[in-house]
Amino acid sequence: MNYSQNFIPTLREVPADAVIASHRLMFRAGLIRKLANGLFAYLPLGLRSFRKVEKIIKEEMDAVGALEIKPPVVQPAELWKESGRWDAMGQSLLRVKNRLDHDFIVSPTAEEAFTALVRDELSSYRQLPLTLYQINTKYRDEVRPRYGVMRGREFTMKDAYSWHENENSLDKTYQEMGQAYRRIFKRCGLTVLPVKADSGAMGGSGSEEFMVESEVGDNTLILCKSQTQGLCDYAANVEKASCKADFAGIMSIEEAKTAAANTPAFEKIDTPNVKTIDELCSFLNAEPKTFIKTLIYRAENVELDLSSIPSCAKLERKKPSPDAPAVYAEVFFAAAIRGDLDVNEVKLAAILKASEVTLASDTDVVRLTGAPVGFAGPIGLTTLPLVIDHSVTVMNNAVTGALAKDLHYKHAAYGRDFEAWLVDDIRTVKAGDTCIICGSELYTKMGNELGHIFKLGYKYTRSMNVSYLDVNGKSQTPTMGCYGIGVDRTLASVIEEHHDEAGIIWPVSLAPYHITIIPIKYDGAVKEAADKLADQLTAAGIEVLLDDRNERPGVKFNDADLTGIPYRVVIGDKGLGQEVPQVEVKSRKEKETFMADLDKAAEELTQKIHKELTLLSGC
Repeated sequence: MNYSQNFIPTLREVPADAVIASHRLMFRAGLIRKLANGLFAYLPLGLRSFRKVEKIIKEEMDAVGALEIKPPVVQPAELWKESGRWDAMGQSLLRVKNRLDHDFIVSPTAEEAFTALVRDELSSYRQLPLTLYQINTKYRDEVRPRYGVMRGREFTMKDAYSWHENENSLDKTYQEMGQAYRRIFKRCGLTVLPVKADSGAMGGSGSEEFMVESEVGDNTLILCKSQTQGLCDYAANVEKASCKADFAGIMSIEEAKTAAANTPAFEKIDTPNVKTIDELCSFLNAEPKTFIKTLIYRAENVELDLSSIPSCAKLERKKPSPDAPAVYAEVFFAAAIRGDLDVNEVKLAAILKASEVTLASDTDVVRLTGAPVGFAGPIGLTTLPLVIDHSVTVMNNAVTGALAKDLHYKHAAYGRDFEAWLVDDIRTVKAGDTCIICGSELYTKMGNELGHIFKLGYKYTRSMNVSYLDVNGKSQTPTMGCYGIGVDRTLASVIEEHHDEAGIIWPVSLAPYHITIIPIKYDGAVKEAADKLADQLTAAGIEVLLDDRNERPGVKFNDADLTGIPYRVVIGDKGLGQEVPQVEVKSRKEKETFMADLDKAAEELTQKIHKELTLLSGC
């Protein structure tokens, strides 16, 4: 392809709203342009690299037996109402009506569509396991789209979904997908960090994210320091991370009662205008770890059966479909944790099987506890289900709110003075905590998610009534897996990892062209040599951009660096005038140039490119 026939509108200036390298360079190199906030168009150079990411993904999906389909982007609302996510997804859904006043959504994800398609065709266990995938456009009405295509409103994702007879079959596909993802990112030239993750609104039990380190990442990653020495592989998103307890064991009710036997009975103490842990520390001259912090939460779409709890028994439960578990639209909970720790709301939502948990309003706190915010405590709290963190089970001489303004209890003891409806890990892990696997110190990094694999279980197949006949002719519900990769985000992340002050440094596997040929002046013998070399390379399967523009060499060199094409070949009268005609070759990722014989250049460059592609593929 000749440069003059292409459309590569490079820029010298950085767009004002571009704050990360990939956003700046994709604009400056002429890869993308913005039509509206969060909406981008790929120009020819960018689309070539985008298609190469897609090709790698397709090859690896096909290699593990996944079958590609193409469902519509616009989906009927009925499917989302069946699954219960019409309401749960909130304002991020782009809802539209057709001329008949029927509700539709512009797909933000495809669990419902794929499940409906399989439901209509699945009849026998002989059809399982089955894995289908798409690479398609998605839309999520992000509150604050930013960082270019890294977080846009419209984007492209690869979604794969699998259906299975049992957990063993699901686990096999889940592991195969995990390995396929590692190959995909390696072929793209990316350094990724697989981490344990929360399934969030997707539901399900098992979940693994594939992250790239980023200073502006949306995710906090918790990593073990021993990982750098290859001694421990613990890595998790902070939403899922656990740590080794900094106290001795977790006590049962009986053990807690025994431990509290020598603790004085709890008694009220006046704490005027003292609401926060810091204020209590100062007022009582005590450390935060001696306090029990109790927070009131509002949970939405709770799938647990709470009918045995008096405060919940009369709440109305709704069912997304006849065979789906009933859910409570809204339930309030109390969560108690040691004073120096923080509640992990994502963990809490997962434990409660809720779509979301948020702190209750001040009005609701007063209504439910009878006290202002800051004075809630577990003793005497009978109006709410109480979830406590493991750290509270060993506290037998603690200070906590007394459910009354300006009052706290001292000598509070778990097991003796209060019990929990549920005890679990609801602690937010932070840097400096201890690795749950090896005991080393944990540290944090910021990262962006590129891919995510889930074991969805029965969340969608039950709510949408998917069934098949097993070997005995009995109706069964299949279990399900889900596997996603953001194509745009992967492309942007490659640029984040591979660039310098001059521009992009593409891995050969994703470069829009493998080689740019730059004639110093495109006429006469130089033109003839450039055209011949371009033809030889093209015949060998190498993608070539021939810069035939009537521009100064410096402009061409700058554009070659900016667009990041892996190899630059410069042809001029000086090199061609040698006894053996020569060209100047430079790798984009190296500073030095070298001379190559013109008649051997095509073969040598072809070998270099094939070698780099082989290294990236791991073959």
